[in-house]
Amino acid sequence: MARQTGSSCKLCRRENVKLFLKGARCNTDKCALSRRAYAPGQHGQKRKKPSDYGIQLREKQKAKRIYGILEKQFRNYFAMAERSKGVTGEVLLQILERRIDNVIYRLLFAPSRQAARQFVRHGFVRINDKKVNIPSFLVKEGDAIKVTAKEKMRKKIKDEIELAKERGVPVWLEADLQDLKGIIKRLPVKADIGEGIQEQLIVELYSK
Repeated sequence: MARQTGSSCKLCRRENVKLFLKGARCNTDKCALSRRAYAPGQHGQKRKKPSDYGIQLREKQKAKRIYGILEKQFRNYFAMAERSKGVTGEVLLQILERRIDNVIYRLLFAPSRQAARQFVRHGFVRINDKKVNIPSFLVKEGDAIKVTAKEKMRKKIKDEIELAKERGVPVWLEADLQDLKGIIKRLPVKADIGEGIQEQLIVELYSK
């Protein structure tokens, strides 16, 4: 996941959709997109009909920003999806969902993917009893995930879980919110991913 040094709220306003980069705050009245539903910058309120290329580009940018990935890594994921069996766009989404930082977020152990990235970097995650500190690690079906943080951190995580319960855990994951464990029941499919990404537009963009 790329490090975001600027305003996260500007990214949501640029894509005109909530990317949930600030966790529970995005569901409150403090959400910048709710208060200013137009693009940032002095020309943000001007409406201009985008070209087909512009629509495709914005969809790719939205996907990158949701998962916090830079262009080079995103292109690598696309190339991996092209080489794999199945529909390229759907395989791309599956790869993005399989990142361990995203899985930690989906299991409700972190309020945002950015927080989940830090969580993994600090060595709090074990997969099949092996420490994993690389946020881009891709999980597989049957993998068992466990949080090994100390009691103070575990309490903080459980407080975050209470705030995030309305998000719910996807059906392809099984979460033990009390013991902070999770299991990959199966690999995700497009229907499991509620981010509203039109992956075909991304495929069309990279196919030019």
